[in-house]
Amino acid sequence: MPSPAPNSTNDVVRWAAFSCVLVPVVLLWCGGSLAGAGGTALGLAAVTAVCRMLLRRSEHGAARLLAEEHAPHHGRHQRSGAGMHRGGRYSVGEADAADRPGHEGNTPAG
Repeated sequence: MPSPAPNSTNDVVRWAAFSCVLVPVVLLWCGGSLAGAGGTALGLAAVTAVCRMLLRRSEHGAARLLAEEHAPHHGRHQRSGAGMHRGGRYSVGEADAADRPGHEGNTPAG
């Protein structure tokens, strides 16, 4: 299966720019007015610009989200290491006690 184009946003914008030129030319060729073709070109250019902006914003948001998933989390609310489950059943040392011979730990039966 072929991989997707590395920058599909540019392809979409290129096709949109092509249509911004082609549609008014076809309108003129079919007998439309110059003002109508010009208005159509301006409208298509405006829609293309807004779509391009939204596509870029979406790409940047996706890239940021992907970077956050792969970056190590540091900060105040980091939950890793010993004692990461607050309010759990065992304190830091008790969880290992149940695994050692002769120590029942904090089990209901023992």
